[in-house]
Amino acid sequence: MLIKGFIIFMLVAMVASLFAALYFMFTDRGQSTRTVKALTLRIGIWVVLLALLAIASATGIIKPIRGVPPPIERPAS
Repeated sequence: MLIKGFIIFMLVAMVASLFAALYFMFTDRGQSTRTVKALTLRIGIWVVLLALLAIASATGIIKPIRGVPPPIERPAS
């Protein structure tokens, strides 16, 4: 359960960083590097989250949801 909470926290941090970059883009009018730093932070969070998901999936901490079950074969009539 702790890993799922951390994943949700990382997703919220990514969205917050994205909106921070949007805000900086409109307020700074290209006069500072705050937009680039916010977007760089978002990409760093994405890399960490992707690595965390890969490691958690490989070790069995999280399991993928089962897909659609195969159709039931019916005898020919």
